[in-house]
Amino acid sequence: MLKPFTTNPPTILTIAGVDSGGGAGVAADLKTFAALGMHGACAIAALTAQNTQTVRESFSMSPQALTAQIEAVLADLPVAAVKTGMLGTRENLEAVYQAIVDHRLKNVVVDPVMVASSGGVLLESGAKQIYRDTLMPVAHVITPNVQEAEALLETRLQSVDDLPAAARELAHLSPVGPAAVIITGGHLLEKGEAADVLYERKTDRVHFLLAGALDVNTIHGTGCVFSSALAARLAVGDSLFAAATAAKEFTTEAIRHGLTVGHGFGPVNPLWGLFGN
Repeated sequence: MLKPFTTNPPTILTIAGVDSGGGAGVAADLKTFAALGMHGACAIAALTAQNTQTVRESFSMSPQALTAQIEAVLADLPVAAVKTGMLGTRENLEAVYQAIVDHRLKNVVVDPVMVASSGGVLLESGAKQIYRDTLMPVAHVITPNVQEAEALLETRLQSVDDLPAAARELAHLSPVGPAAVIITGGHLLEKGEAADVLYERKTDRVHFLLAGALDVNTIHGTGCVFSSALAARLAVGDSLFAAATAAKEFTTEAIRHGLTVGHGFGPVNPLWGLFGN
């Protein structure tokens, strides 16, 4: 069930895109924060004309408009964690990086969104290197799915057995960070399980986060919900492993209780706790 709100909940800032279908992006992030008892703030990096079937068009905010939103939030609200999602352009990636550095933001979870579950491209060509050079080094955790990890490493990942080495390589692309990598392996279902891999750079340890695979079509927004839940748990002081485990459990239930709306991939349901177990 949902945790009750307090009068002084932690504030989590999502910097991401808007899904007009309501299933992913900022909509999913804010629902997740609310479900976990947090106050969600947002800075809009892009707008998409999107539904459960396709991304028709996308429109990126200017870096000036994005920076203005971030600065307004940080000037007033005590942000305990930051989650980034769809940023759209190289300039927006650089603007977010600058804000993180200038304000020494903590508990930064970078979800390097590149492609929608329907196949729509959400990041301009050539921006992958900007991720590697800017946001990944200053992130506490990055949470690519298998496709995004392949794009960042420019290689193919064909089984769950490939994920530990890939996570380790992503963590060490920069000499300074990120502190951890979680590759969400839902695209590589094996033995009836959806396996995510957490690699912690400081200890050089790998953890497998396992859940039974669900035979459902309600998967839209899965990555957004996972990274938002992770940021929320880090904001209240959970260890990385505890936060990742809690985020995995929360996301699995959001998929299990997904919404059969539209004619494509239905959205996961971060508010599943409203309706009991």
